[in-house]
Amino acid sequence: MSSAREYPEAPRVGVGAVILNGDRVLLVKRGAPPARGKWSIPGGLLHLGETVEAAVVREVEEECGILVRLDGVAGVVDRIIFDADKRIRYHYVLIDYLAEPQSGEARAGSDAAEVRWVPVDELDRYETTEGLAAMVERAVRLSKGGMKP
Repeated sequence: MSSAREYPEAPRVGVGAVILNGDRVLLVKRGAPPARGKWSIPGGLLHLGETVEAAVVREVEEECGILVRLDGVAGVVDRIIFDADKRIRYHYVLIDYLAEPQSGEARAGSDAAEVRWVPVDELDRYETTEGLAAMVERAVRLSKGGMKP
């Protein structure tokens, strides 16, 4: 099976972390396709033999330089992007976790062009990836005990 991100033979599993600190969420500005230049939550692809939870912690540390504690699944989404010929250019199944920062200073690393703590109520001021605001809203509800993980 191909491990290509573009035009894959099978869906790729991606992970992400909605990292909340008070009324703020940590966002990364994507430095690579498919969402280059857009703001999103930190995350990346699951490696063969790696657990989903280990992948989330690894990706956050690589992209943002901080260690996190995971507090449950915030949501699972499909991200399928077609090209002009209606072929599947990207297909990700994304598993996003609610997380809390434990140690470290947020800084851009790996494929993140920039990282920033953003007040949740200011998300609409940023060019974000599709569905980001809804996922952050789910994570905020989860953090307040408003939904089961």
